[in-house]
Amino acid sequence: MRKIRSAFLTLSFILLCLPLNAQQSANSVDSQINELIDKMSIYEKIGQMTQLNITMINTTGQQRDVVLDPDKAINLIRNHHIGSFLNGEAVPAEVWFTYMDQLTRIAMEESAHGIPIIYGIDHMHGASYLAGSTIFPQNINLGATFNIQHSYQTGWVTAYETADLGHHWNFAPVQDLGVNPLWPRIWETYGEDPYLASKMGRAYVEGYQGNEEIYPYKLAATAKHFFAYSNPASGWDRTPVQIGYQALHEFHRPPFQAVIDAGIKTVMLNSGEINGIPVHASEEFVNGFLRDQMGFDGVIVTDWDDIGKLVDFHKVAENYKEAVYLAVKAGIDINMTPLSLDFNKSLLELVEEGRISEERINESVRRVLKLKFDLGLFDNPFPRNDRLDRIGTEESRLKALAAAEESIVLLKNENQVLPTIDVQNIILFGPSANSKRNLNGGWTLAWQGGEEGQYPDDMHTIYTALHEQYPNASIELIEHVSFDEANRREFISQLDNADLLIYAGGEEPYTEFIGNITDLRLDQNQIDEINYLSQSSTELVLIIVAGRPRIVTDIIQNVDAFLFAGLPGFEGAEAIVNVLSGKTNPSGRLPITYPQHTGHFVTYNHKSSDVYFFNPDEANHIAQGSESTALFQFGDGLSYTTYEYSNLTLSANQINPNDTLTASVEVTNTGDVAGFHSVLWFITNRVGTYTRPVKELKHFEKIHLNPGETKTVTFEINPRATLTYPDQNGNPLLESGEFVVRIDSLSSTFRLNK
Repeated sequence: MRKIRSAFLTLSFILLCLPLNAQQSANSVDSQINELIDKMSIYEKIGQMTQLNITMINTTGQQRDVVLDPDKAINLIRNHHIGSFLNGEAVPAEVWFTYMDQLTRIAMEESAHGIPIIYGIDHMHGASYLAGSTIFPQNINLGATFNIQHSYQTGWVTAYETADLGHHWNFAPVQDLGVNPLWPRIWETYGEDPYLASKMGRAYVEGYQGNEEIYPYKLAATAKHFFAYSNPASGWDRTPVQIGYQALHEFHRPPFQAVIDAGIKTVMLNSGEINGIPVHASEEFVNGFLRDQMGFDGVIVTDWDDIGKLVDFHKVAENYKEAVYLAVKAGIDINMTPLSLDFNKSLLELVEEGRISEERINESVRRVLKLKFDLGLFDNPFPRNDRLDRIGTEESRLKALAAAEESIVLLKNENQVLPTIDVQNIILFGPSANSKRNLNGGWTLAWQGGEEGQYPDDMHTIYTALHEQYPNASIELIEHVSFDEANRREFISQLDNADLLIYAGGEEPYTEFIGNITDLRLDQNQIDEINYLSQSSTELVLIIVAGRPRIVTDIIQNVDAFLFAGLPGFEGAEAIVNVLSGKTNPSGRLPITYPQHTGHFVTYNHKSSDVYFFNPDEANHIAQGSESTALFQFGDGLSYTTYEYSNLTLSANQINPNDTLTASVEVTNTGDVAGFHSVLWFITNRVGTYTRPVKELKHFEKIHLNPGETKTVTFEINPRATLTYPDQNGNPLLESGEFVVRIDSLSSTFRLNK
C-alpha cells in the first residue's frame, strides 16, 4: 500500500510540474524576447518586420537562381538587419541546402544579436519548389476527396521533405472559399463550402505543424488570404469585394477560425479590398476581426508588395510612406516588401516623426521573435543534409496517388461506357493528353507552373499512363484534329474502327491575375474538336484537366462519359487512367457547383431568393433543394457501383439547446464493385432572422463498402455547434424553429425549442 501511495504521489508531483515547467519555459522565452527588444535599435527592429525576395540576394537576380551572393546577403543582414527572405524555384535538395546553410550562417554571424532568419516559400501542394519531391493534388482536388486524411498527408509529407532544408515557413493552406468559378485561384481552395474548407485546412495544419518526424525542427503554416479574397464581383484576381458583414462572419470567417483554433502560426492578408477598404490598410479587419474577435495572436504578413499597391493600385495613400503608415497602423507584422528597402526607410521616418510609436513596432517584433523561438530557430538555425533520402520516397508517392485517385470526379457515364476493361484500340486527343504541366497547374516548380521540360522524366502523362495500363493495346495520339472536309469520311472511318475515343481538354497552368478570363466556356477550338469527334459511332470520353469548371453545357450531350480531373498533381495521369480502366472505383465528389451557364452561377448553399422563377414548377424544383442553373451539383460524383440510403432516423423530433440529437442512416453497396463513398449530411434551417441557405453541409465522412455490405452512419447534432449562425456582428444566434436533416434523397424534420 505504501508503494502504491508513493507511486501515486510521484505521479501527482510530475503532473503538477508539467504545466509549471511549461509556464517557466514560456516565461524564459518572454524574458529573452524582452532582452533582445531592449538591446535592439529601431532600425534593427524594422529589419525583423521586413521580408525580401530571393532575387535580392542571389547571383543573377533571376527567380530560378538558388545560388547565394554572400556580399548581397551580408549587406542586407549586417546593415539593414533583414529578418526574413522568401521564394525560389524547384532545384535539387543539395542546392537548397547549400543556399540556406550559407544564408543562415551569414545571418547568425552578421546579425548584431544573433537573430536567425525565417525563410518563406510557396509549397502549395507538396514541396512545390523542390526537385524530386512528392507533389500532391491541388486543394480543389483534395476537397473532392471529402477525406481529410489526404489533406493531413499533404501537410505531413511537405513538412517531412522540406524541414531539413531550412524552409521554415510555408505560405499554405489557402482558406478562401471557391465561390466564384471565374476567379483564377479557385483551384487553390478546398471548394465552396466553409465546413469542408474548415476541416481540410485544419487537417493540413495538424499534419504540417504537428509532424514530429522532423525533430529538431518545427514549421509554420500560413492561412491565406484573410479574408473574402475569393469573392470579387468581377471574378478577377485582387479586384474589389462587396459583401455584408453577416455573410463575412457566416461564410468566410469559419475556415480561418478553424485553423486559428488549430494553432496556425501565421496569417497572410487579402490583397484586395472589402467594401471599399483594402484589407491590409484596415484596422477593423486586421485588429478588430482577426485579432480581437478571432483570437489570433501570431504573425500577420502582407502578400507581395501589397503596401505599395495602396498607392498605385488602390489609391488610398498619396505615397509609399503614407501607405506604410496605414498598414502598420492597421496591424501588419511583416511586410513582403519584397524588392526594395523603401519600407525600412519609410517606417524609420514615421517612428522618428512620432507618427508610429516604438511600442507599436515592439508589438510586431515581439510576435516575430516569438515565432522564431517557437520554431526553435535560436537553438537549431542551420539546415542539415543527412536525411535527404526522405524526399520523394515511394511511400510518399503512394499517398499522393491515393489522394489523386479519390479526387477524380466521374460526372457522366452513359450506358456504363466506363470502366474500359477490354480495349485494343484507343485514340487520344486534346491539349492535356500528353502534358505534364497541365496536370499540376500553377505553384508547381515555378509560380505559373514549370515548363514541360522541367517535370520529372518518370512522371506520366495521360498518354504514357494509358500505354502502361494497356500494354497490348494500340494507343494513338492525335494532338490536333484536322477539319479538312476532303478527308472527313476517311477520318471518321478511322475513329469508327477504334474501341474508345478519349479527349483530354481543359486549361494550361496559371495563377493570380495571369489566369483572369472573361468567359468560362471551354476554348472554342476544343469545343469544335469534341463536336467533330462525336460524329463517330465510337464512344467518346471527355476529361477536363483544369483549375476551374469550364462550361461544357453545349457539348455534354455529345460525349458518353465525363470526368472532371481538376489538377491531380504528379500522380494524376496514373490516377485518371486507373479510373478509366476500373483499377480504381471513382469516389470523388464535386466540392463546387458546376455551372451550366457562363453568365449565371450560384453556390449550392445559396439563398432561396438567389434563384427566382415565375414558373411554379421551377420554383417547386428549387424548393426541393435542386438547382436548375447548375450543370452538376455540389457533391455530385458517380461510381462503378451503386449506393442506396435507407432508414434515416432521428433520436428525437424535438430538442432543446443543451440536448444532442443523433441522426442515423443505413448505406448499402447495391452493386458488384467495392468502393469508397463520401457520406454528406446537410441541414436546412427553414426560418431565420437572417435569410438562411437552402441547405448547408454539416458533416461528412468517407466509408468503404464491399458489394452487398451495409453500414450505419451517424451524425451527432449539437444545437450550439451545429445549428447556430452569426449575426452581422459575429454574435451567435440560436433560434427556435424547424430544421430538416438531408442526406442523399432522404430527409427528416425536427424542432428546436428555446
